[in-house]
Amino acid sequence: MVNIVSWDDFSKKAEELYLSDPEKARFTMKFREEEGAVVLKMTDDTTCLKYRGTTSRDVKRAEKFSSLIMKHMASSSER
Repeated sequence: MVNIVSWDDFSKKAEELYLSDPEKARFTMKFREEEGAVVLKMTDDTTCLKYRGTTSRDVKRAEKFSSLIMKHMASSSER
């Protein structure tokens, strides 16, 4: 598992990972209340990318990223 500190790095690599094989990629997002952190994870069973954010800005970023991934999923199902 690769813990990525930079949001820009995570979002770019996670999107690339999804686009490389949408059938295998999985995305999870959870809020850890005891830590006050949002944790995002993208995996394809061989590569696992993880990002942990603790600010409200990170929550907004996670929300936007989740929407982006859902748009990719919707557009790939139309093919």
